[in-house]
Amino acid sequence: MTPSTRRFCVAFGMLAATLFGAFACADANAEQGADRPSAYAIVVTTGMLGDIAAAVAADRASVTVLMGPGTDPHLYRPTRSDVQRLMRADVILYHGHMLEGRMTDALTRAQRAGRRVLAVSEQLDEALLLEGDDDDEPFDPHLWMDPRLWSKAIAIVRDELSAHDPEGAAIYAANAEAYAAELARLDAYAERVLATVPEGSRVLITAHDAFAYFGRRYGFEVLGIQGISTESEAGVRDIERLVSLLVEQRIGAVFTESTVSDRAVGALIAGARARGHEVRLGGELFSDAMGNAGTYEGTYIGMIDHNVTTIARALGGNAPERGMQNKLKK
Repeated sequence: MTPSTRRFCVAFGMLAATLFGAFACADANAEQGADRPSAYAIVVTTGMLGDIAAAVAADRASVTVLMGPGTDPHLYRPTRSDVQRLMRADVILYHGHMLEGRMTDALTRAQRAGRRVLAVSEQLDEALLLEGDDDDEPFDPHLWMDPRLWSKAIAIVRDELSAHDPEGAAIYAANAEAYAAELARLDAYAERVLATVPEGSRVLITAHDAFAYFGRRYGFEVLGIQGISTESEAGVRDIERLVSLLVEQRIGAVFTESTVSDRAVGALIAGARARGHEVRLGGELFSDAMGNAGTYEGTYIGMIDHNVTTIARALGGNAPERGMQNKLKK
């Protein structure tokens, strides 16, 4: 055998051994994963629902959120890529009660195409819900503003995922229980710090009427410049009415929202100042969307922690500057 032939044989042998090892590893991995279902796709409309889905499903499914930070679900129209995601999804979760009114056609198409489509809020007992603005919106959809009420949505998502993936039912049940416990701690924090706001100061004025469930749960009078849906426009009379309230009750702060223009709130502050009463901006609240992805405020718990802490501190209550878990941005 010549030296060149010998080198060829050695190299060929090394290559064969490498390929054999790779195939053996692949076979072993296939055997290990044989009993595991492949991840399925969940598509949700908002981050608040996305957090429930991700907490309950864990690594048994991928979760895609269509509406990101700063997005107003009342006005959101699905893009072409959104429709494609919906049509490829195994499970689709949305709020309902007309929160995503401009997505109705896309959601209907997905359901007709055989996707599992569930309006989560519409599965709750209507006796728990607050009335909407009119016959077209019979119920207020902003349930997540009350963590205790919103926690009821966890079981609805758990049951839907279990129906799609029965083998994961025990995992979903355990994950749902753990997430519900986290929301119970959040609600207890909110109740404790909001109770420190003087009773005469428990008036929450925001850009639109998204905080009624918050007000009912924690004993605040809540007023929005716009109605429940941001599709309704605030008029001069709405501004004048709220300015009079600010002046008469000597309310010290009003709040903007991350998904709504702050122009009308600015008009309130200017109107009160013109009548001799100084009103400060209490801060920006998260109403229809969470904060930036990758931040604490970009989670449901962080969103509510931010709102509760901001409201309590602005209206004369006592709350830690960085919130329940010392995670809020300074």
